[in-house]
Amino acid sequence: MLYKFLFSTALISLLVAPAASQNTFSARNGAGDSLILEMNKAFKRGDKDRLAQLLPQARGHALEAWAGYWELKARLSEASAQEVQDFLTRYAGSYQEDRLRNDWLLLLGQRRDWAAFAAEYPHYRMRDDREVRCYALLVEHLKNPAQDARLSDEVRKNWQAQREADDGCTTAAERLVGAQQLTAHDVWQKARLAMEANRPGAARDAVQIIAPEAAALVTELNNSAIKFLSTKYLAVRKVRKEIITLALIKMATSDVEGAASQLEGKWALQLTAEERNWIWGVIGRQAATRLGTLPASDALGYFAKVSKDSDLSDDMLAWKARVALRAGSQPNWRIVLSAINAMSDEARKEPAWSYWKARALLATAPPDIPTAVATAQGPQQTVSIAPQRAEALALLQSIASVRGFYEQLALEELGQKITVPAKPAPLSAEEKEAARQNPGLNRGVYAIAMGLRSEGVREWNYSTNLAARSGMGERELLAAAQFACDRQIWDRCINTSERTKTEIDFEQRFPMPFRDSVTKRARSIDLDPAYVYGLIRQESRFIMDARSGVGASGLMQVMPATARWTARKIGLEGFSQDQLNDRDTNITIGTAYLKLALDDLNGSLALAAAAYNAGPGRPRSWRGQPGSPMLDAAIWAENVPFSETRDYVKKVLSNTTNYAAILSGQPQSLKARLGMVGPRDASLPEVVKDLP
Repeated sequence: MLYKFLFSTALISLLVAPAASQNTFSARNGAGDSLILEMNKAFKRGDKDRLAQLLPQARGHALEAWAGYWELKARLSEASAQEVQDFLTRYAGSYQEDRLRNDWLLLLGQRRDWAAFAAEYPHYRMRDDREVRCYALLVEHLKNPAQDARLSDEVRKNWQAQREADDGCTTAAERLVGAQQLTAHDVWQKARLAMEANRPGAARDAVQIIAPEAAALVTELNNSAIKFLSTKYLAVRKVRKEIITLALIKMATSDVEGAASQLEGKWALQLTAEERNWIWGVIGRQAATRLGTLPASDALGYFAKVSKDSDLSDDMLAWKARVALRAGSQPNWRIVLSAINAMSDEARKEPAWSYWKARALLATAPPDIPTAVATAQGPQQTVSIAPQRAEALALLQSIASVRGFYEQLALEELGQKITVPAKPAPLSAEEKEAARQNPGLNRGVYAIAMGLRSEGVREWNYSTNLAARSGMGERELLAAAQFACDRQIWDRCINTSERTKTEIDFEQRFPMPFRDSVTKRARSIDLDPAYVYGLIRQESRFIMDARSGVGASGLMQVMPATARWTARKIGLEGFSQDQLNDRDTNITIGTAYLKLALDDLNGSLALAAAAYNAGPGRPRSWRGQPGSPMLDAAIWAENVPFSETRDYVKKVLSNTTNYAAILSGQPQSLKARLGMVGPRDASLPEVVKDLP
């Protein structure tokens, strides 16, 4: 029976018992857990001998599959095919089985062992690795080299989406170029995208496919684009033109005005219209990201030099729409609409662009026309709705919900408020028990309890989303989420519950751990508890021992230097860095800093959230210079230059609105919380001038 060697009845009982904390389980099997933790450390340092020595002792442990995976993964390049198959058989159905299969498929692709790859790929369940998929598409092509637009389109999409160069997609692209199923333009476009993203290696790999004699020039221009351009005078051949294009793209990423001057003064007549359009798109994009420091009109001026919007990427078009939104006291709705209409179908379906397209359509639609209709009761007055208005309403209705920022704004555009959805029908005993008995969920819980959070999260996500081809159904997801909630594993509780579309349980999605501590502290310093909860949910998902890659700690993810400054500011005596892991101290310092940021930024929830994520200096700059127009905060948030901070601000404000609906029991408005954003009133003193 599957997993029988992993889970005894006693172990299942141990795992499914509700826990008072996330560290309960590990205390129940100290020696075995210590062994697993030691193997994890050996794996991270690549100690194959130590892994082999410890593996026999891990047999029978709840996380035996992880131990086996680490040992074999560490020496996979030298393992035999039979050893791999033995592992896949032993741990059939588990995350570790498919994780190793993913690793093995990558290795088979690198070895060009297409027969073995083709035999194993149909068993691969996760299907979430672009490089593996590119290898699979290449194998498909090798079996049937006939023209296949679907295959080449998918390779192109995967390859151009990869930020770093990889063997699978590069090899597949190279083969399809040779078979004339991908064009030279596709390859140069990949090089352009890579150069703009500051990935010169990926750009050079692409150029190597189409013009190997020019690959060295990519390194040269990447070292100094201005020096490269100053020594070149003619761009008469196609390769030469594309290399000049790459150099101008590279220059534009750091010197917008210089790149524009070079393009207009020296290169415009030597490049094709498509090449010029792309470069102007890059220049316009870079200018558009200079929120608060460069007038929107400058970026729009660069975009205006583009003769054909379809030559631009979705990212460029998104920034054209963003800068048009902040074009003045009122958005330039016609430019917003034209930019969104030029996007790919996939991009236009994103909630952000569905919402802004609807707003643009409403703003530019002709007025509805009253008409008289003859009826048996006599003439009746009706209103003929303009087609643009009807399209806008359909777009808003297609996304309107409480699920996120633009979904909530769409609700309000339709005249509704944000309220707590009706709770789904209670989970049955059978539904709860199925989650309690799920081996993958149990292994995930066990790993998280031991401190192997990354491994536990991957195990959990696989069990809820990928173990079956269609993933768990909505009721199964609710049961799995509740399984995590009951064990206070709040990040899995939230993330799992968020995946349901029709059955929405706000108690799961928006939990309020430590409610007394959070609400008491927030109200004592005149902070909205809903705002604090909205921020914590985004920062840490209520993981008390959370630690970011840059050193932020605890529930509110406070940086050590910021914590020391805040402790001094509020008179917290005897503060030391290790106290950041104390729940109440972390809440005290985090809320104090948030309140100081809010006071410094005129009470703007959007600006303060941006300050919490990116530091206060950036939103101070992003709010604009004296004389800049006031902006709807939704427009301002969409224009935040950093994608992480842009996403963060929107999610914190959306979370806050939902928490307010829960805490107050009353309908809420996201628009009211957003307000307006604009330059600081220079006549008023800076409240917290030294805010770090």
